[in-house]
Amino acid sequence: MIGYARVSTSGQTLATQIEQLKAAGCTTVFQETASGARTDRPQLKKAIAALPYDGVLLVTRLDRLARSTRDLLNVVHQIEQAGGHFKSIAEAWADTTTPAGKLMLTVLGGLAEFERSLIKERTSEGRARAVKAGKRLGRRPLLTPAQQAEALRLAGEEKSHAEIGQVLRVSRSTISRFLAKTQG
Repeated sequence: MIGYARVSTSGQTLATQIEQLKAAGCTTVFQETASGARTDRPQLKKAIAALPYDGVLLVTRLDRLARSTRDLLNVVHQIEQAGGHFKSIAEAWADTTTPAGKLMLTVLGGLAEFERSLIKERTSEGRARAVKAGKRLGRRPLLTPAQQAEALRLAGEEKSHAEIGQVLRVSRSTISRFLAKTQG
């Protein structure tokens, strides 16, 4: 078994986690000080890479590994792709070495998928209501209506996009996109 211990800030200590992981039989413990929100945790990647086939990555608690259900499922998927298993000391149900543990994580995966679809549906409904109410969605235009008219006038005078951008104090690419949209 390989252990993974993580704290969020340098003011916290890894000692208790390391002690628990070694008492549970971990021969190696990868240690990290990083926010759980970060997906680029180098020590976690090293721990997964160090797992032998059928090896177990052990954590003291789920929150030391993942910040959300989706994050947990992603990390467990990476572990399984590497041929390993996952186990949490505090949450006995989070154990992919057993059929019951695999079932629990599968159920969690289904719930996470369901939650994502509900969020997507509510977001779509909200956007539709906003459009129906006449709200403009997205980023505000970089060019005011007066600047748009001036850009069209200058383009008619065969000015380059860079020259028009300088006059209007915007980038050449802003002018190029605007003219492509209106003239194309």
